[in-house]
Amino acid sequence: MEFLQQLINGLLPRFMEFSQQTINGLSLGFVYALIAVGYTMVYGIIGLINFAHGDIFMVGAYFGFFAATNLRLPFIPTLLVAMVGAAIVGVIIEKIAYKPLRKSPKLSILITAIAMSVLLQNIVRLKMSSDPQTYPDSLLPQKVIRFAELSIDNRQIIIILVSILLVVILQFIVFKTKTGRAMRAASFDKDAAALMGINVNYIISITFAIGSALAGAAGVLVGILYSSIDPFMGIMPGLKAFVAAVLGGIGIIPGALLGGLIMGLVETFSKVYISSSYSDAIAFSILIIILIVKPSGLLGKKSREKV
Repeated sequence: MEFLQQLINGLLPRFMEFSQQTINGLSLGFVYALIAVGYTMVYGIIGLINFAHGDIFMVGAYFGFFAATNLRLPFIPTLLVAMVGAAIVGVIIEKIAYKPLRKSPKLSILITAIAMSVLLQNIVRLKMSSDPQTYPDSLLPQKVIRFAELSIDNRQIIIILVSILLVVILQFIVFKTKTGRAMRAASFDKDAAALMGINVNYIISITFAIGSALAGAAGVLVGILYSSIDPFMGIMPGLKAFVAAVLGGIGIIPGALLGGLIMGLVETFSKVYISSSYSDAIAFSILIIILIVKPSGLLGKKSREKV
């Protein structure tokens, strides 16, 4: 009995630490998942990797900052303002930059996406300065919930719950609404969908709006969790969310969610149990490994391209 008690006393702190880091990883993973969904939705409809998507996440964070500081709105209205603002920016980018190039070579669209990313960063930098801005603590006051030796930040729980709610709403839109059915039809065959009376241009705009809105929500959640935002904050999360989308299976919404959670957990555990210096390298190594071992992603299926 004494040996068993010593074993429990020795394992309990490690289990609590593991549980703590799992919560940290899930809260970060859901942020990556919300951004990754935007990548995968756009790719599923028009086959475009929107590398400006990470900066739409950043723009959403600034919309939320404006709503929280200038308008002094509470958390939920701030979240909605950020989502609407990011959605509008996403649709404008699609109309101005991507729509005229839909029939152009993929490389031209890719270069345009990178150019839009740099443009968004510099517009925000000129308007808001490059100095980091701090989210007000009053937007979502921090409370530490203690359970035995486990300490949970209430903001992490709220981030996880809000992310789950947004994912449920997205699934409802995609599978239970007329717009969602049109989106799925367009993802299979745009020409056939157009022949069936679906306004494909409208569906593409809606897809950009929904994906951008989710990224905007993620921007607010990150602003609350880490307090500080800046014009270049979208670069690394955007790249990691892209890795998450590829990991889960680009073009598949559940795959983006799974990939985001895996990325968040891997990054958190690697910082704690390996080294914070190698966490980014480990995250991007996942992309190399998955492209070698299973290029279609964890939930993706192999597809042959017809000539």
